[in-house]
Amino acid sequence: MRRCPGDPILLRSTHWLLKTQQEHGHMTQPKVVVIGAGIVGTSLAYELTARGCTDVTVLDRGPMFETGGSTSHAPGLVFQTNASKTMTEFARYTVEKFVGLDAFNPVGGLEVATTEARWTELHRRHGWASSWGIGGELVDADRCVELHPLLDRDRVLGGFHTPSDGLALAVRAATAQADRATSRGARFLGDHEVVDVLERGGRVVGVRTAAGEEFAADVVVSAAGFWGAQLGAKVGLTVPLVPMAHQYAKTGQLAELRGNGSTGTEARLPILRHQDQDLYYREHGDRLGIGYYGHRPMPVDMATLMDDSAAQSMPSMLPFTESDFAPGWTASTELLPALRDSKVDEGFNGIFSFTPDGFSIMGEHRELSGFWVAEAVWVTHSAGVAHAMAEWILDGAPSTDVHECDLYRFEEPAKSPEFILKTSSQAFVEVYDILHPHQYREEPRNLRVSPFHARQEDLGAFFFEGACWERPAWYEANADLVTELVADGVTFPERDDWSSRFYSPISIAEARWTRDHVALYDMTPLTRYEVSGPGACDFLQRLTTNNVDKRTGSVTYTLMLDETGGIRSDLTVARLADDLFQVGANGPLDIDWMTRHLPETGVTVRDVTGGTCCVGVWGPRARDLVAPLCAADISHDAFGYFKAIRTFIGSVPVTMMRVSYVGELGWEIYASAEHGPKLWDLLFAAGRDHRAIAAGRIAFNSLRLEKGYRSWGTDMTTEHHPVAAGIGFAVSAKKGDFVGKAALDAAGPPSTVLRTIVMDESTSVVLGKEPVRDASGAAIGYVTSGGYSATIGRPIAYAWLPADVGIGDAVRVDYLTETYGATVSEEPLVDPEMKLIRR
Repeated sequence: MRRCPGDPILLRSTHWLLKTQQEHGHMTQPKVVVIGAGIVGTSLAYELTARGCTDVTVLDRGPMFETGGSTSHAPGLVFQTNASKTMTEFARYTVEKFVGLDAFNPVGGLEVATTEARWTELHRRHGWASSWGIGGELVDADRCVELHPLLDRDRVLGGFHTPSDGLALAVRAATAQADRATSRGARFLGDHEVVDVLERGGRVVGVRTAAGEEFAADVVVSAAGFWGAQLGAKVGLTVPLVPMAHQYAKTGQLAELRGNGSTGTEARLPILRHQDQDLYYREHGDRLGIGYYGHRPMPVDMATLMDDSAAQSMPSMLPFTESDFAPGWTASTELLPALRDSKVDEGFNGIFSFTPDGFSIMGEHRELSGFWVAEAVWVTHSAGVAHAMAEWILDGAPSTDVHECDLYRFEEPAKSPEFILKTSSQAFVEVYDILHPHQYREEPRNLRVSPFHARQEDLGAFFFEGACWERPAWYEANADLVTELVADGVTFPERDDWSSRFYSPISIAEARWTRDHVALYDMTPLTRYEVSGPGACDFLQRLTTNNVDKRTGSVTYTLMLDETGGIRSDLTVARLADDLFQVGANGPLDIDWMTRHLPETGVTVRDVTGGTCCVGVWGPRARDLVAPLCAADISHDAFGYFKAIRTFIGSVPVTMMRVSYVGELGWEIYASAEHGPKLWDLLFAAGRDHRAIAAGRIAFNSLRLEKGYRSWGTDMTTEHHPVAAGIGFAVSAKKGDFVGKAALDAAGPPSTVLRTIVMDESTSVVLGKEPVRDASGAAIGYVTSGGYSATIGRPIAYAWLPADVGIGDAVRVDYLTETYGATVSEEPLVDPEMKLIRR
């Protein structure tokens, strides 16, 4: 591995290599090989060559440009609106680009509701569209029939119409982009199956084809579609996707479609979704194409694929299974009566890639520099993903936040073949399901449990799942507190059916009890790294924004930025010895980033989460509970805020940090997992005299919102700079250079900022991603996270808003079919003087 002269930190990536060459006067154009000439590979070649990287070779096992992959048979429906801001931005970019290539038919998109639940869901989707800047409108049944005359008016309650949606002409788009890339120097070679990736010294140097031909490369990008997992395995990389068969059929000729101006490629009617029955529709001249997700999951056996598809026109098309399609055909004839005189004329089971969480897979192999993946990408998002990939490869960071798609977002258990198959199959089942934002997977479960899990079950914990951890959301053992607090005047507002799911009013009681008494929170799922070695301090100083070079026993809140100054993560760094630090992080993307920046010697980063446990003890009576058990003096004078000590709770060796994510007096108490049950029992038994309770994640979330604490990945991402996110205090003005500092120094004032808003009515609800509107009704921002404040008796939320929206301004927030008033407020809402934490 090459060292950048004068820089002790190495970014093990292609961008580092290119930047180093440029800085030292010998910039050479990288040789790029893209594996796969489908819509992703051709889009990427276009984007790379548009940025001046013209030595690009695209290889495919099939002929150009109907290569036999998913692109070749994709129906091309582009519905831009998504619960994910990132995926919506990818889709919007794809539409804009394909329109410019004359490879998009903007017939619009129409999603219809035939049930009240779906009609409410379409209101939520309209809210997402408003939040992300996609123009759309909710329309009544009559308008639905005007837009799509084949609909049965009596079965439709209403619809969501997006005029800029439409049909991507996938092969035409691939060809057009390849032509542009070729004119800039790229080349495309069909019938070149890549069978080996060549490497030397931990870097990619080329690929070898089945014919034995070798192509040298500095960068290799796998855009191989459903072959991507097999290709990744050749270089020791788990690419968590499952090739899945999805049914698509065409009807016979329909009289209702004759003479309407449509041709085989240029449809006139809007693309149509009937999500209540897992169906979608598009025109093919005077016939209708029908896609169906309601059948059983059909994972594809890649070992027998070529034999299974031998009778078909391409490997990505498997024989049609009529019995699986029968329910979809019946539902189609009910929604579209014109089909009753027709039949399925032809069909196939087309192969697409599905992932455990429904997102694409993007990023660079950590152990093999220069090997990148862009997989599980549908036509809808193809150009947007390619744009981000080109930025990432050549510039070091994409302008769109991609943490949801990052190759390294998965925890270790989630990389197992069993987990990937089960969750990807469930993702297929849920493509058109109405999913609650707090709905968690039902299987596999109990993959990661804290040492306190049995005790929590005894207390009636209702568990959420996150990062494969079981996390108590609330405890039924605290149900009596609701009655007690009602008698004391605490309000427990009624909630609608949607917001009442995966929720209990017990969580309000737990939050209020924490403020008034004391509670134990299981913080074991908090990711923890041990950073050690003689270069550990310098390493963390270079990688983070705040000064961590403090005396032993200090704790520092700090950030990791990317090279654009965007927030990659927020951390708590505790110095436990001169060359030993414990880092509280957000997940596997953090250790990925740290590992890529490790110096050649002198620093070790180790994930210690699974071998340790943590209890947060917080509330005004926390010291009364803990002090009699603790061997150390934990008075305020002896053990100040943002300090750490090693001591004992009873006979249990612990590390205690005086930090509080809920804004109350208390500590995070860490121990080895072997001591976990004893630690819990000691604290819980001592807490009886102080009426201590165990409290869950919902209470935790509402308390941190009251206190003005951000959650990375929800409230802030790489798209945001620290000042805009309200955490500029975590950037030291006195520090020397660190990753992202130059970008921060060059940045102007933010155009949008993260604000706290307080709902005007105690019964209003926000769950996240709702649009925020001004007095005229125009969408000006969106909610990131929300909860009910048991302290002030109102729902509260964070929202990204224009910087000129001031404290005290009135705004409106959409929630399903309602719109609620809210006020932009100072923060924190609770204890702005920080007296509670420091008592």
